[in-house]
Amino acid sequence: MVPAAPRGRADRDGKKPQVTEVGGVSEPHRLVVWMAAVAFGHLLPAGQTDGFFVLAGLIGFVLGDTQALSRSLFSQMIPAGREAQYFSLYEISNRGTSWLGPLLFGLAFQLTGSYRMSIVALLTFFGLDFVALWLVPVAAAVREAGNPVPERL
Repeated sequence: MVPAAPRGRADRDGKKPQVTEVGGVSEPHRLVVWMAAVAFGHLLPAGQTDGFFVLAGLIGFVLGDTQALSRSLFSQMIPAGREAQYFSLYEISNRGTSWLGPLLFGLAFQLTGSYRMSIVALLTFFGLDFVALWLVPVAAAVREAGNPVPERL
């Protein structure tokens, strides 16, 4: 299991370690692992325990770290002194949208009668997250917040 703490090293100028990587795997790459895990779950034959354990390992590899990395990356884009406001919005949006996954999963199952298609429907969320992560100008947002930009985002 990979620790859920950012890794990196401060260089000789005292720059902060990178905060978007845990165990050598960056946030965009973790989204790809999530998408691969969901696709693997879709293709997994019923009753195959070995494949299920591989799937559980993939999910365990990215589950906790994804949450930690998203909070860490988000914190870099917050201006000093406004942390409470921004993290309040973060938590409200997290709680306010937590019903979307089960809704999509349930609708897909109701419309197709297949849990496998419900799993595939969840790939849309990972795909949208991946696109959003690439479209957001993270370095500019960190800079505009008055924080030092990590050497790798």
